[in-house]
Amino acid sequence: MNIILTPREKEIFHLLVKNYSTKDIARKLNISEKTVRNHISNVIQKLGVKSRIQAVFELIRLKELQL
Repeated sequence: MNIILTPREKEIFHLLVKNYSTKDIARKLNISEKTVRNHISNVIQKLGVKSRIQAVFELIRLKELQL
């Protein structure tokens, strides 16, 4: 499976792995919480999974994300 994440999607998931909340990510990146949720939803759809945590596990498995 060849998943291409945008730089912003990668940035958001790196922060999720570091235990940042949606609100914290939005503040840190100076974007709205809705935009953060939209990026997360887009990645979930790209991966064909049902949750953030499944997306994180899949991105790690695909070596798109590291802990």
